[in-house]
Amino acid sequence: MKFSNIFKKSLIMGTVALTLCSCEDFLTIYPTDKTVLEDYWKTKEDVQMMTTGAYKAMLSSDIQQRAIIWGAYRSDELAKLSSLSNNDLRNITAMNLLGSNSYCNWGAFYTVINDCNLVLKHAPEVVQIDPEFTDGDLKVVRAQMLALRSLCYFYLVRAFRDVPYNQEAFENDSQNFYYGQSSPDSVLQLCIDDLVEAASISMKTGTYGTSSWKNNGFITTDAIYALLADIHLWRGSMHKDASDYQACVDYCDKVIAAKDTLYTNQMTQAAVTEKSDIYHLYKAGQDYVRNFSLGNSHENIFELEHSSTNSNGGLQYLYYMTESGAAHGALMASKIFGGDPSSSANKEDGTTVFFSKDDYRYWNYVYSPTDGDATEFDIRKMMDNSMVSTAFSSQTAATRAPSRVYDSFDQNWIIYRLTDVMLMKAEALVQLASGDDDNTRLNSAFNLVQTVCKRNMKQNSADTLKIGEFETKEKMELLVLAERERELCFEGKRWFDLVRFSYRHMNTNVSDFSKTLYQIGQDNGNQFTPVYNVMVNFIIRKYESGGNVVSYKLKTEPYLYFPIQQSQIDINSLLHQNPVYVETETNKRQTDQ
Repeated sequence: MKFSNIFKKSLIMGTVALTLCSCEDFLTIYPTDKTVLEDYWKTKEDVQMMTTGAYKAMLSSDIQQRAIIWGAYRSDELAKLSSLSNNDLRNITAMNLLGSNSYCNWGAFYTVINDCNLVLKHAPEVVQIDPEFTDGDLKVVRAQMLALRSLCYFYLVRAFRDVPYNQEAFENDSQNFYYGQSSPDSVLQLCIDDLVEAASISMKTGTYGTSSWKNNGFITTDAIYALLADIHLWRGSMHKDASDYQACVDYCDKVIAAKDTLYTNQMTQAAVTEKSDIYHLYKAGQDYVRNFSLGNSHENIFELEHSSTNSNGGLQYLYYMTESGAAHGALMASKIFGGDPSSSANKEDGTTVFFSKDDYRYWNYVYSPTDGDATEFDIRKMMDNSMVSTAFSSQTAATRAPSRVYDSFDQNWIIYRLTDVMLMKAEALVQLASGDDDNTRLNSAFNLVQTVCKRNMKQNSADTLKIGEFETKEKMELLVLAERERELCFEGKRWFDLVRFSYRHMNTNVSDFSKTLYQIGQDNGNQFTPVYNVMVNFIIRKYESGGNVVSYKLKTEPYLYFPIQQSQIDINSLLHQNPVYVETETNKRQTDQ
């Protein structure tokens, strides 16, 4: 990979230089005719502009689309609009992954990484020049850049497994831009080390004031703890390591406790379910508007801030409209989100996501869910600014009538929110359970799931989860997995959830996470660990036909990841293609195999 290509735009600093005066200013591009490289890193304002520039880079359509394609599209919850002609999406659906696929391009994430590296390198210099930029200011900036860089690397590891890692700021073509891939163990540990430091010097949630968007739009301690919990959960699933699962629980508890304190001390609680509990979740239905329409809610932890001048074009294209006036977005909810809910939804053989029509999410997350004959559904979540407040009958199902402004699609993208953290904790607790009789941990996991589920149910509904139906560790694991899909669908989580699920049940004796797939293949004659068949069974639920083909193609661990983009391999001899894709790539590199 030639980093000079990836980071070319980063070197023109003015294209990402921003101010911090307001949310609108945060999203305003600084004039490019005033940017000269040597004039930077003189004042506090320079550091602030480059710091917010890194956040601005996260708003790109390339990153938004990959957050969805990498994190959810390959799963059971999303399908390509049947009438859309898009070969890259079609090939991903058919598991025909090639290095020429545009969604294998990781450049946008490395642009953000380099922006972070630039700030981390130069911000300390400004402390010596500008007395207005203090050591305390530097710590806050450093925490945000360490965390944002770690978030980008975590996306890359989950999408590709083995990725180049560097902490060097690239500023001119005389530098060495060529790096090979590092193993997931190496990259994740470096991220954890950075995040532990970041947590110790970061701003606490609420510091910016009760109603400030910065509590959600900038990385705070809670966001760092949520990311640490997520990384430990991922690594714990790869290694089946109790210490990682316990770390996940501990970091989730830190977030939950901080939120409880914040609500108690600062927030009005009129809209939450129970003032006396520690979660303070919004009432059923109200969470939709507050979390997804208004944004920056009490429940949300970190979200990417879009505005009318910085439209969320990636989300718009995939979920709302492929172009102005189009009838649909490029992606649709799969058939498992519609028809009559089934009591088997919480089980391995469940054919639907929801088990009750008393669940507000059944009505709010897709349009016309009661159409039992539909094989795809328009996504309503994040696309419609109003909630279905009087659901629970077929007459009240919302039909798609696009009303949002196309040219200023200002929908924020949520990275972490409280219910996500609660369900991460539940997942880790199940894995910490010593067996089916570990009632303490299994009951705690169930209570977390029940809290998330119940807040979305019609008041006094008889269709509630009953712990007696999940008396084993295996059943409780499936329940958590099912509830995460109900709660977090279309938020870029499901594929990653399924990969973790698969890892926990795979015989990973062949896998060595301190090595790259290329190294493992060289050591083991290209023999890799088989993917857990139950994961495959979940995925094929969305197919009308072709499920057997998917079962055949999703065979071993390397298939869980995207191929490296071939154009990067062609110019960087230190990169190695994911071994299972080499033979299928028609223009694969012929040297350094």
